[in-house]
Amino acid sequence: MQQIEGGVTAVAGFSAAGMHAGIKKNSRPDVALLFSDVPCAAAAVFTQNRCPAPPILLCKRHLRGGVGQAVFINSGNANAGTGAAGDRDAQATARAVSAALGIPPRSVCVASTGVIGERLPMDRIAAAVPALSTGLSTQGGRLAAEAIRTTDTFAKEVALRGGVGRGQITLGGMAKGSGMVHPNLATMLAFLTTDADLPPHLLRAALREAVADSFHCITVDGDTSTNDMVLCLANGKSGVSIRAMGVAYRQFVSLLSAASLALAKMIVADGEGATKRIEICVMGATTHRAAHRVAMAIAKSSLVKTAFFGEDANWGRIIAAIGNAGVPVHPEKIDLTFGDVCLLRRSVYLGREAEAAVARLLKEREIRLTVHLHAGAGRATVWTSDLSLKYVKINAAYRT
Repeated sequence: MQQIEGGVTAVAGFSAAGMHAGIKKNSRPDVALLFSDVPCAAAAVFTQNRCPAPPILLCKRHLRGGVGQAVFINSGNANAGTGAAGDRDAQATARAVSAALGIPPRSVCVASTGVIGERLPMDRIAAAVPALSTGLSTQGGRLAAEAIRTTDTFAKEVALRGGVGRGQITLGGMAKGSGMVHPNLATMLAFLTTDADLPPHLLRAALREAVADSFHCITVDGDTSTNDMVLCLANGKSGVSIRAMGVAYRQFVSLLSAASLALAKMIVADGEGATKRIEICVMGATTHRAAHRVAMAIAKSSLVKTAFFGEDANWGRIIAAIGNAGVPVHPEKIDLTFGDVCLLRRSVYLGREAEAAVARLLKEREIRLTVHLHAGAGRATVWTSDLSLKYVKINAAYRT
């Protein structure tokens, strides 16, 4: 597996563009277009929020046949909480892209991110679509990644190349997300491109596997948004064909998972106001599912996250979070290790010297916490960020 440059447009046959359309109050890019010059197998996973935004509903309809060719994304306005009018706006956007590119409307997906409860400025979007379509470029991936940002402090891109079967494929990706991030999914959008040739049902299966170990294993603040999706387009241009869940399929899933995890970790690292990225590994649980529940209980605990921000080895908060995970544990058997420093062994506190060593580790930007439950062979790893004063300030004034 080789990391390369280029993001979504590192993949042959894909082009992209981004520009400022006037949705955001500043002059930053706020609309993007991603396009394949041939129809693609398409698959997506969507937010589990019970108030999904119109773009989510439209994409679900358009992807029923497993085919897609273009994605229009806007930032600065979520087109959520907008009712039937919002659904008409999403459809009008898809039709505008369809007309500009000469492809069927059902081949177009739309995605929106930003403030909830406001109508899209359709006059500005209608004016931007032709300019985006003529500005499509095989070098346009970075500008598209910039255009989908909201409170993100940097554009998130990845591109990988690796062997699948007897050939090589390329995978590209871009994502946005820094707050309102939690599994199922989060205030995040991610778009993946590949030149692998596989049918939609296999692409859907592969994407579900990749998301399970990446985007579903991150949390910034425990909130799941109305607009989240991960969408993958496969145009087959590599000629590498995958037709069954054999060796080539497993190799493809490995590459797709690596790209997804790289983007997911970038989202956590860019958590709103975050000063630290924390990896939480839970071992010795009864099952993988139990381990994941314990890891996420720790990762989403505001008390734990503020302790990390304060660089305080407050292990009592971690024990409390473990006990709140809703899975059976043996409190007398728990080990807690920060980096390579054990602070709690079989639930016995190892003293101030160990705590002082942990306090030094907590000053680092990257922190690893390992929890051993000594109850079985289940294990899981998740990623989170700390919770800072800046997070409160960003979200207190998000609309104003």
